[in-house]
Amino acid sequence: MKISVLFLAFTGALAGVAFAQTARPPGMVWIPGGAFVMGTDDKESYPAERPAHRVRVDGFWMDETEVTNEQFAKFVEATKYLTVAERVPDWEELKKQLPPGTEKPPADKLKAGSLVFTPPQTPPPRDDATLWWTWTPGANWRHPEGPASNLEGRGKHPVVQVAYEDAVAYAKWAVKRLPTEAEWEFAARGGLEAKRYAWGGEFRPDGKILANLWQGRFPNENLKEDGFEGTAPVKSFPPNGFGLYDIIGNVWEWCADWFDVKQNENLAADPMCANPAGPARSFNPREPHAQQRVTKGGSFLCAENYCVNYRPSSRRGTDYDTGMPHIGFRCVRTPDQRDESTSEDPTNKP
Repeated sequence: MKISVLFLAFTGALAGVAFAQTARPPGMVWIPGGAFVMGTDDKESYPAERPAHRVRVDGFWMDETEVTNEQFAKFVEATKYLTVAERVPDWEELKKQLPPGTEKPPADKLKAGSLVFTPPQTPPPRDDATLWWTWTPGANWRHPEGPASNLEGRGKHPVVQVAYEDAVAYAKWAVKRLPTEAEWEFAARGGLEAKRYAWGGEFRPDGKILANLWQGRFPNENLKEDGFEGTAPVKSFPPNGFGLYDIIGNVWEWCADWFDVKQNENLAADPMCANPAGPARSFNPREPHAQQRVTKGGSFLCAENYCVNYRPSSRRGTDYDTGMPHIGFRCVRTPDQRDESTSEDPTNKP
């Protein structure tokens, strides 16, 4: 009996390997799944990342790169989809994320647009991000830095200025979905156990820069030692152990989960949590009225002296209706995924 059971388990494992090798969706890599240490106990981390805890995830396919401008353009061409940044803001929706009693802006201020990074010329106080972010009418995925910018020469760059529902809409069209935070973090670690970085324990092994990040004093001094001022073409840096490119740096990536600052603490109560799908609602006491989804991985704006979020355990909440020039996404697919279950409804709002 024991031999039969072992044989069945072995042949089942081989079948899974065969599936991963023969049924690979274009542009995706197989993430085998398994148990891992999610989060961190590293004292040089942010409180929302702690504590470390054991989690198990099932295997899944994941885009080997962030979704590019070329790929997103095909989706828009096929569906005529209009992103959040291209729509005139709906005040009734907008005020749900603002303190009660906030006055409605004048009509001439409620224009389609998005936030754009505008680096100051001199070092500003770094506790006020409004000094380097500017609301810019006309900024969207086609014009990431505002109306005067375009995508010429950036077809292979990650698409940005996409809000959460834009990413969900693309994923549904592609018969995929957004990863859960646990899936994303497991994949980002590339098979390494509890390492600080996706590539190991050193930030610059042998002096090499392994991700598109900020070098210099943020936000006014960009040394561009990695060769890029903004986003980089996907596959500009080596992949991680699972074959995923730019899983760290380049752009933040949307995950399916609502952001709860205490989520790791909540999951730690389970000795082996399996396939966590995130909390039921957003919770961030620093922004109590915001409705936020998890973003992971850091971006080209993360620096050693500011926003040290270029690590697998790093996590932050981003307003679900917000696109920015350093936020993008990649998708996942499970072997049994079908059209009707590829994603949640992109209109699902709090």
